[in-house]
Amino acid sequence: MQARRRRTTIVVAAIAALTIGAAGCAKSNRSSTTAKTGGTFVFAGAGDPRNFDGIFNDDGETLRVIRQVYDTLIQNKPGTAELQPALAESWDHDATGKEWTFHLRKGVKFHDGTPFNAAAVCFNFNRWYNFPAALQNPAASYYYNTVFGGFAHPAKGMPGPSASLFKSCAAKGDSQVTINLKRPSGALIGTLGLDSFAIQSPTALKQYGADKGTIDAQGVFHSGGTYGTEHPTGTGPFKFVSWDIGEKAVIERNDDYWGKKAFLKQVVFRPIPDNAARLQALQTGEIQGYDLVEPQDVSTIKKSSSLKILDRPAFNVGYVTINQKVKPFDNVLVRQAVAYGLDRSTVVNSFYGGRGEVAKEFMPPAVVGYAKTGVKQYPYNPAKAKSLLQKAGVKLPLKVD
Repeated sequence: MQARRRRTTIVVAAIAALTIGAAGCAKSNRSSTTAKTGGTFVFAGAGDPRNFDGIFNDDGETLRVIRQVYDTLIQNKPGTAELQPALAESWDHDATGKEWTFHLRKGVKFHDGTPFNAAAVCFNFNRWYNFPAALQNPAASYYYNTVFGGFAHPAKGMPGPSASLFKSCAAKGDSQVTINLKRPSGALIGTLGLDSFAIQSPTALKQYGADKGTIDAQGVFHSGGTYGTEHPTGTGPFKFVSWDIGEKAVIERNDDYWGKKAFLKQVVFRPIPDNAARLQALQTGEIQGYDLVEPQDVSTIKKSSSLKILDRPAFNVGYVTINQKVKPFDNVLVRQAVAYGLDRSTVVNSFYGGRGEVAKEFMPPAVVGYAKTGVKQYPYNPAKAKSLLQKAGVKLPLKVD
């Protein structure tokens, strides 16, 4: 059976308790009560960002930078799936669940000095809803298409206003904004915490041609302006400095940030595609951190007194897909046989080097809605798998491409 890959997933039927990064450590003279701020941190990713206009991105390499430069209305509490205030200090809704009002922070400014306010929030929502044809393609604006659906002026083959979750945005003064929906949606609040829906400077978006661009035959968006590559402008703890494609992206601390100021003066993101090369760069001091650590490298890092592994709870879900249109998988008994015939524990221990846990469902335990009980389990049972195949009338052995 062929394993397939989807966005932000890892192919195998197991939840991966992945190592998110390795960091270089240095001795410090700081006391427990004082700390000096400043310095540059060099972080290696597995590849280049795409561009820095949030709505056009859904990949980790890009969003890692975007979440430093921009803020969202709502954010996740670090290390969890819990939601907490960000640019919106609080929010509420009417009895229908279609009218959501956000009470915004006051005195916040974008990096270009223009004010963050309710009008800026509406500008961003209306921008997405009124995207020109080239930007409506799901390959360009994946999360907007997934969450909100239709557009005000749909391109050929794209959903229109009647299919849209978004209806309108209304500003009441500078610090209160209401998002009106066509229908209730339990996903709205969590959605607004996604980095793709970060709030950006209307002035910069217009000045640097954010909505100019085309989609090529492969569905890749090519910007006709310079906003997403040279002038991304948010309210975040870091300001964008520069991007040399294939070399590095540089951001610097926003000393006027509304929240807790960043510790570092500057962060440099370097693309190093090869896993071994990232580890070597960390060992030599070229970089101070990287993620996507290979399980086999964990022991090497742990043996070093100058390096440290940083873990996170299981969050990526891997799975094996079954195409029910292809015989004999149109038979539920055959699908059940596959489920009983997959040794998930061995997959976790071999593929993830033991740094994972067997999944019960599509959501990891940290996500709200995770079902601790009530989900049908298929423990590894080869004998039962063979029996089900025989019951289904399948001749053994069954070879599957």
